[in-house]
Amino acid sequence: MNTAAHHDWQDRIGQASGEPAAASRPGLEAPTGLRAVPGVGQVTLTWDPVPGAIGYLVHRDGAPAAQPDVDVPAVPSCRFVDTGHGAAAYSVAAVSAMDHVGPLSPEVHAEPLPAAPGAPASSVSVRVDARRVTGEPARPWAYMVGSEHLSHLLSTDETGGRPIGEELAGALRIVRDELGVQTVRAHAILCDDLGVYKEVDGRAVHDFSRVDEVYDTVVALGLRPIVELSYMPRDLAADPTKTVFGYGAIVSPPKDFEAWSDLVRALVEHLADRYGIQELIDHWAFEVWNEPNLAVFWSGTPEEYFLLYDVTAAAVKYVHPDLRVGGPASAANGWVEELLAHVAESGAALDFLSTHTYGNAPLDWRPALARYGMDVPVWWTEWGPTPTHFHGVGDGPFGASFLLHGMKSAAGRIAALSHWVASDHFEELGRPPRLFHGGFGLLTVGNLRKPRFHALTLAARLGDAELAATLDGDVGGVEVWAARHDDGRIGVLVWNGTLNHAQAAGAPELARTVTLTVDGLDGARTLTHHRIDAGHSNVEAAWQSMGGGDWPAGEQWDELRAGNTLEELAPARRVEGGTVTLEFELPMPGVSFIELTP
Repeated sequence: MNTAAHHDWQDRIGQASGEPAAASRPGLEAPTGLRAVPGVGQVTLTWDPVPGAIGYLVHRDGAPAAQPDVDVPAVPSCRFVDTGHGAAAYSVAAVSAMDHVGPLSPEVHAEPLPAAPGAPASSVSVRVDARRVTGEPARPWAYMVGSEHLSHLLSTDETGGRPIGEELAGALRIVRDELGVQTVRAHAILCDDLGVYKEVDGRAVHDFSRVDEVYDTVVALGLRPIVELSYMPRDLAADPTKTVFGYGAIVSPPKDFEAWSDLVRALVEHLADRYGIQELIDHWAFEVWNEPNLAVFWSGTPEEYFLLYDVTAAAVKYVHPDLRVGGPASAANGWVEELLAHVAESGAALDFLSTHTYGNAPLDWRPALARYGMDVPVWWTEWGPTPTHFHGVGDGPFGASFLLHGMKSAAGRIAALSHWVASDHFEELGRPPRLFHGGFGLLTVGNLRKPRFHALTLAARLGDAELAATLDGDVGGVEVWAARHDDGRIGVLVWNGTLNHAQAAGAPELARTVTLTVDGLDGARTLTHHRIDAGHSNVEAAWQSMGGGDWPAGEQWDELRAGNTLEELAPARRVEGGTVTLEFELPMPGVSFIELTP
């Protein structure tokens, strides 16, 4: 860990870069029909939708029901499961923007049911109809994944004895091959380590040779870049002392917006010459900066960012009007409404809307787009279990159930939900100090698969025909996703989770006994049951069972790789008949994947 960079980050991460001019806000009604249904260890709240809302803010005893390490507590749908908090008075308000919350609903009171000592876990029934196809399942993870700055691909250094550049490339190849990921987004393509901009005798000199090395590597991996246009080259910065991260990325506005425009245009023209303009139109895109609403990432004013957006969008479109450009790539849903209002007035292009959130399912910005008469895809270009570096919550099975909850919530309404990031080869606030250090990666240093990687692997194994599935009983945080392949294979993904990080290590009262029934089958099938939980498909637990420590040595790497697989809960067996029923215990957190193969 880079102590100085970490302290600087902690000091500045909560500071806004300024208050933009307020956009108009629609009036919102208080939600109606609030219902609170107690279950063992939880209270499930549901309510009726409010037109124009992008999400809903649940209140507990008069205050927003914030969860630990969640940057936006509002939820996107009309359901919220409250765990670990006891009796409370609940109310809910609709949200139309981050600074506009409507009136509260009338309160309802509820208290979780206690778990009876020695009693079996509360019951949930899951029913899947193999004959009823509801559509094609969306795969929000597949369009984009995040990465550490891509010059890291060129590194010949080592972390934990493992080669950084080689393994980061390997991680990106793995997410491409096993999860179907198509593009990669990263910071800092314009930073000085790639030498794109210098001023010599008062004249700008552009050099994209190192960018070529980076993007040639990405393309050779079968991926395309989402080009985040950041950060500021030193010679172009209005204030080069304003930096972030251990590698000193400059977060200043340009001293000369025309020179910035020339740089962007030259870069895009160079990429078009090297890779082909149609390739860029079809598969690449350009995002304007990163999280400018935070002072740690933008030392200018909001007005300077919106000018930067207009100038950048114009420079991209100068090369070809069909190239895609978007933003604001903001932290915690910030400045989205403001950018929509700005481009409606300035006329700047907006081909996609992008923002970030952590620790919760992403909100639904489609009503805001509709208010401005826009129909563009929404890309969450950063998302994950936690916004906090070196936080351990994502290394274990909690991360697996969290990812599935978010992806299922996003399916069908969000074009991209980009996990931040693919690999623990990551150095924003210092390189990893040990194998399990709470890194953001789906894959560890050494490219071991964490439980959340396994969860996306299972989601990717679902077929292309989504099946009708229902839940009944003391459902709480249990969810289901089922689909059928053309060859007749049926996959049923069932998970049990919570948003409450305080229960990330497990909560016995939230365990459930699941009875799964699949109807509409024909002929004999092989039933397999894979599991992710504290004791299955959990490489962190495997490392601790070996004695743990900072880094594996020698044969320990081989032993970890040999056991780093999706594990079966029980041996495969043959089943027959039109209906198959299976009962199993599902802990919280926990994931089960049942596959029926003809």
